Amino acid sequence: MLELAIQIGAFLVAILVLVTIHEFGHFWVARKLGIRVLRFSIGFGRPLLTWHRQGDPTEYVVAVLPLGGYVKMLDEREEPVAPELRHLAFNTQRLWKRSAVVFAGPLANFLFAVLVYWGILIHGESGLRPEVGAVMPDSIAAEAHFAPGDLVQSVDGRRTPTWDSFWITLLSASLNGQDVDVRVDTSDGDQTVRVLPGKQMSGLDPGRGFLTAVGLDRASPVLPPRIGEVMPGEPAANSGLQSGDLVRAVDGADIESWSAFVDAVRSRPGVELRLDIDRDGRPLTIMLTPWTVENDGAPIGRIGAGPLVTDDLFEPYIVKVRYGPVQAMVESLRRVADVSVLTLRISGRMLIGTASVQNLSSPIGIAETAGKTASFGVEPFIKFLALLSVSLGLLNLLPIPVLDGGHLLFFAIEAITGKPLSEEFQAQGQRIGLALILSLMTLAFYVDIARLLG
Repeated sequence: MLELAIQIGAFLVAILVLVTIHEFGHFWVARKLGIRVLRFSIGFGRPLLTWHRQGDPTEYVVAVLPLGGYVKMLDEREEPVAPELRHLAFNTQRLWKRSAVVFAGPLANFLFAVLVYWGILIHGESGLRPEVGAVMPDSIAAEAHFAPGDLVQSVDGRRTPTWDSFWITLLSASLNGQDVDVRVDTSDGDQTVRVLPGKQMSGLDPGRGFLTAVGLDRASPVLPPRIGEVMPGEPAANSGLQSGDLVRAVDGADIESWSAFVDAVRSRPGVELRLDIDRDGRPLTIMLTPWTVENDGAPIGRIGAGPLVTDDLFEPYIVKVRYGPVQAMVESLRRVADVSVLTLRISGRMLIGTASVQNLSSPIGIAETAGKTASFGVEPFIKFLALLSVSLGLLNLLPIPVLDGGHLLFFAIEAITGKPLSEEFQAQGQRIGLALILSLMTLAFYVDIARLLG
């Protein structure tokens, strides 16, 4: 219940912050260009809170449905406008002004992400050191002679001080279809270059399991087989397992690590297991039967429990990256550009069927990620906000009617033809755009629900 509350709370904070930033972009530019704003609303539906500022014609609203917002401007297409106020209406403005107002929303999202990354990089960004922990046999990485203990220094000349920067840079480079040079410090203290073949890399799905498909896993501490999270209603909880229990053996076989415990559970779906555990120094025996779930078409066991992870376990693997103000700005701009290009390229691959739709996320997936990052700390959650802000900016720039990109598309046609599109044409486009967005959201919900159901 607490985890669900954190997810919902973090999701609402994320949406409210990013929607406010997006709509403020529209609002600020409209006001600066002399357009009258009638309402600035965060959320849709029935207003929960409204207020006016003295001498300000804008009504400020917080509404009941927090999944969006809008800026309502004076517009002759929506209601009659007094002749003396026509110069303040949106529809009477020159094309460049209308375009600037529409583009300002996505731009605000991008600027927010840049400022977030800039602030984090000046303060110092924490991350896991880019050290290879395991190389899968017969994998692309194995053929490129990667070895446990390799410490990645750069990818195609781009410095990669953390594991996250390594995999994002590698993923971006792999989409070009060219060989990728990865410079590493080996466990023997030598420096060498591992070359990953571009043809094989470009054929991989650029999703969550990209590095696994390459055959690389990061170095990490050996987790003890101690129970942390126990999910209500699943076999672990139903059998009486508790947070803090130390698993000593499964069916008489000694268990030395969490991964060994996971292997024992996954390999015996639907089979009753005998767990010898240690609870506060007292030996106990617990019997449980893992649920059978599908994983890549094969049945595996699941008990609904996670490991107990303490901060001290990861201290030797954590690095802190810090830049000066100028270099931090350069790096933050580069990061936003990299994320934007990567997102667009993955989206394009999904459209042509070379990337899985599993890369889509609905509000369910966003809430789940928001909750996890919030539970990790302030920095991970703020970085998640920056990433989500870039995604929101890109989504709104898609040339789909009802989105900002659709309006910009109409404006581009107007610039070419010299006259605005008819209201009927625009209305029809809005209906088509709405249908496309609803279809995309339905697919994203389906993906997330199917994932949650195993």
